[in-house]
Amino acid sequence: MGDVGFLLLFFLFVLVAIGVAAYSHYAKLRRQREMAAVARNHALDFSILDPFDTLREPFAFLRKGDGRGVENVMWGFWHGLEMRAFDYWYYDESTDSNGHRSKSYHRFDCVMAPVDARCPRLQIAGESIFTRIAGALSFRDIQFESEEFNRRFHVSGDDRRFATALCDARMMDWLLRHGDGYSFEVVGDRLLCWCRRVDPVGIVNVLGTARAFREQVPDVVRSLYPNG
Repeated sequence: MGDVGFLLLFFLFVLVAIGVAAYSHYAKLRRQREMAAVARNHALDFSILDPFDTLREPFAFLRKGDGRGVENVMWGFWHGLEMRAFDYWYYDESTDSNGHRSKSYHRFDCVMAPVDARCPRLQIAGESIFTRIAGALSFRDIQFESEEFNRRFHVSGDDRRFATALCDARMMDWLLRHGDGYSFEVVGDRLLCWCRRVDPVGIVNVLGTARAFREQVPDVVRSLYPNG
């Protein structure tokens, strides 16, 4: 390849890089505007930055990856329940055989809400080959009488008594009907619900799912694990 061809290729690469960066910046600004509009339509406060230091919350999911961040936070009372919704991302860093480092990003939408109990840590997520392996290695994949539920969901935690109290027949039925694509973690008096990144208007569905999960929490959980 001659010098002219090399220069053309170089300038083409630069133009593509500029175009990608410009589109990424535009998409980020558009999401910020649309998230702010959703918050305003539902009488929620909104901030592009995280005013709560959400990464300090006790959820294991918020400590994943080699780096992470929270942005586009909306909060307030939604249908009478105090809730916080936000964009969450983390990345895994890797190095190839030539020493080149790269980052793989993972993006989610999360909703946090209070629970009227003092819960041991428990996580409920869709079952996959990776969760099956992790469960087999750690012996923390808690099994239930419903084979369909065991096949579709991975439940992990240190307190089996709490797991069986929380995941009663009513909760398992609700998860089988409405839990696809969502994951849940409870710890202390907090609930975290998350899914893969959705369009801003889809945040309402995540809010609704978190609220509905909370409504399925059995009374026996509040009795066995009182808050305070």
